[in-house]
Amino acid sequence: MRTSAFRRTRTTSAVAGVAALLLLTGCGAADMTKQASPFANAQGSKTVTLSVQSWVGAQANVAVAQYLLEHKLGYRVDTVQVDEVPAWDALSQGRVDAIMEDWGHPEQEQLYVKDKKTIAPGGELGVTGHIGWFVPTYFAKQHPDVTNWKNLNKYAEDFRTAESGSKGQLLDGSPSYVTNDKALVKNLDLDFQVVFAGSEAAQITQMRQFAKEKKPFLTYWYSPQWLFKKVPMTEVKLPPYKEGCDADPDKVACAYPHTPLQKYLNADFARSGGKAAALLKNFKWTTEDQDQVSLMIADQKLTPEEAAKKWVDSHESTWRAWLPR
Repeated sequence: MRTSAFRRTRTTSAVAGVAALLLLTGCGAADMTKQASPFANAQGSKTVTLSVQSWVGAQANVAVAQYLLEHKLGYRVDTVQVDEVPAWDALSQGRVDAIMEDWGHPEQEQLYVKDKKTIAPGGELGVTGHIGWFVPTYFAKQHPDVTNWKNLNKYAEDFRTAESGSKGQLLDGSPSYVTNDKALVKNLDLDFQVVFAGSEAAQITQMRQFAKEKKPFLTYWYSPQWLFKKVPMTEVKLPPYKEGCDADPDKVACAYPHTPLQKYLNADFARSGGKAAALLKNFKWTTEDQDQVSLMIADQKLTPEEAAKKWVDSHESTWRAWLPR
């Protein structure tokens, strides 16, 4: 779905806290091609490297997987933060062993899974992702017709900001995220300007400030996401999604699809990764599970390890089924 930062973290609590902050702020860029985890694809050793995307839901997946690998199977886990598309390159090269949450990259899947066979499917995560445009529910209740894209121009003035100038603002997060918004604005002839907050954390800060002041806003957002529990939002209906309607990035004029999120493993790791690979393949939880851990990390400010432990302690019947027999 959604900073070309690459960062290696150890599993001490102090560094985990720093890593959590960096993940949420998206700061600190480095060249992925010049760095690699020393543990990635380390055959015969009890080490695993997991890719962590820059949104908190992905961080929640990795936190729980890491906790179980370390505390139940005795592995040493290394994590790296890398953008969605570069993560596929890193996975193919063995720089990381697994991606726990992918929002759909058909070109990379064709190249690495089907053609080169350097990446293997890891199964469904159990969570269905959806990107869309949302307005705060308090504004939708006042203006019910705003939830149809055909009426957005009517409210463009209400959504203006200093960043959007004379047009309404459509707030996006990181430019690295999967987004068709510029094409949608152009092709649907909408009087709006796409404005990037820069990261998920920055976007959340702006949305919460708007909500605190009960101001209207229109934003690119996605589920699952813990913020819906704090700032209720209502989706704006875009033209219906049909298979292939988003094939040409410049001509997109339809809604985003609902995407069952997938896991992917380096092919060598999938074959020789032993109990670690088996656990990651078996890892499958619900949207509610992910939101619980995400909320603890992003809103309650627990470290990823603390949040994972709390979830693991109260969901043994779920994760116990993931452990290899």
